[in-house]
Amino acid sequence: MVGRSGDRQGTAGEAPAGRHAAVHSRRVRVALAVWAALIASSFAGGAILRARGALPIDRLAPLHADLRLLTVTLLPAAAFGAVAVLALPPLVARTRFGWALLVSYGFALAWAVLLAVSADGLAAPLTHPADYLAVLPSVGDDPLGWLASFTERLPGYPTHVRGHPPLAVLLLWALAAAGLRGPTWAALLVVTAGCSATVAIAVTVRRLAGETVARRSLPYLALTPAAVWIATSMDALFAGVGAWGVALLVLGRAWIGFGAGVLLGALPYLSYGLMPYLLIPVVAGVVVRVPRATVLAALAGAASVTAAFAAGGFLWPAGALATYAEWAPDPGAARPYLYFLVADLGVLAMVTGPATAAGLVRLAPDGVRAVVAAAGVAVLALDVSGVTRGEVERIWLPYTVWIGLAAGMSSGRRWLAAQVVTGLLLQALVLSPW
Repeated sequence: MVGRSGDRQGTAGEAPAGRHAAVHSRRVRVALAVWAALIASSFAGGAILRARGALPIDRLAPLHADLRLLTVTLLPAAAFGAVAVLALPPLVARTRFGWALLVSYGFALAWAVLLAVSADGLAAPLTHPADYLAVLPSVGDDPLGWLASFTERLPGYPTHVRGHPPLAVLLLWALAAAGLRGPTWAALLVVTAGCSATVAIAVTVRRLAGETVARRSLPYLALTPAAVWIATSMDALFAGVGAWGVALLVLGRAWIGFGAGVLLGALPYLSYGLMPYLLIPVVAGVVVRVPRATVLAALAGAASVTAAFAAGGFLWPAGALATYAEWAPDPGAARPYLYFLVADLGVLAMVTGPATAAGLVRLAPDGVRAVVAAAGVAVLALDVSGVTRGEVERIWLPYTVWIGLAAGMSSGRRWLAAQVVTGLLLQALVLSPW
C-alpha cells in the first residue's frame, strides 16, 4: 500500500513538472518563430523598398552591406567554433572563476579574429577613408587645439568623425603618439577592448545573480554572433568601455567608483547614441545596492570627464547640435523611418542570435532580467527616436552585448552551436564595410 501511495504521489508530482516543461517548450517555439519572422520580414521589406528606389545606400537592407559568399577561408573559424562549443562550457564550469574569465576572453578573441581574417582581415574596416583614422593628420601635434576647434571644423571631417564626439579620435591619436601607429594597432585596441566586454559583463552578473549564473553565461558571451562586428568596428571599443564602467560600479568599492564614473562619463563623448546606455549602470547599481560613497565617487569621475572636455573647448550640447546639422542632409537621414523602426529590431535579433530569443522566455534571475531589460529599453528609445536609423549592427554593439546575456539562460550545447552557426552565416554571407 505504501508503495502504491508513493507511486500516486510521484505521478501527481510529475504532472505539474510535465505541464511546465510543455508550456516552456511552446514559449521557446513561439520565440523562435517570432525571431525568424522578424528577420525574414526585415529583409523582404528591404528588398521591396530597394526595388522601389527608397533604399539607395543599403544594398542588403536592413544591413548596410552587400551579399557575398565565403567558403574555404571560413573553415578555420568553423573548426574553432566546433571545438569551442564542445570545450568552452566544461572549461568555464570546472576552473576557478578567474581562470574561467581568462579562458572565455581568449575564446572570444580567437572567435572574433578568426571570423575577421576569413575575409579582408582585422584592420581593413579602419582603413576606410570615412573612418576615424583618416582624420589623424588634422590633429597633428596639437590635440588640444584640434579639440577646441572640433565643432567649428566638423563639416570638413570624414563621415564617422562628423557623426560622433571627439573622444574616439583622441584615443587613436594617443595610441599613435605612443608609437603604435596605423590601422593594425588600432584594430588590436578595438578588438581586445570589445572582447573584454565578455569578462566585464560576467563580473557584473556574478554580483547581480551569483557565480553559477555568471559561469553559465560566459560561453554565450564569448561566442556571440555579434563578434562579426566586434572585429572591427569602433563601436566595439565603446562596448568594452561601457561594460567595464558597469562592472567597476557594481563591485561597490569606493576607491574604484571614481574609475567607474570616468568610464561611464566618457561614453557620451565616444558616441551621442550612448546617452541611454547610462540606464544600465543605474539599474545594475540599484539591484546590487551600490554604497553611497561609491555612487558619489562615480558621479565625481563622470563630472571630471565633462569638466575636462569643457576646459578643452568642447561642449557636448553644441557638438550634438552640430552633428545633427551634418546628419540631417545625409542620405542616412532619408531612410524610411517606419521600415527601420521594425527592421532595426530584426538586425538586433540576428546579431544576438536564436539562443537569445529562446533565453528571453526563460525565467532568468531578477538581476539578469533587470539589466537585459534596461539595455532593451535603451535600444527601444534609440529606435523610436529615429536617430539610429540603419547601421545598428555596429551602432548598437554596446547594447547588444548586454541583451545577448539572455542567451545564457538557454541550456545545452545545441543553443551554443546555434549561436556559432549564426555567426558563421553572417560572416559568410554579409560583406560589411566595418
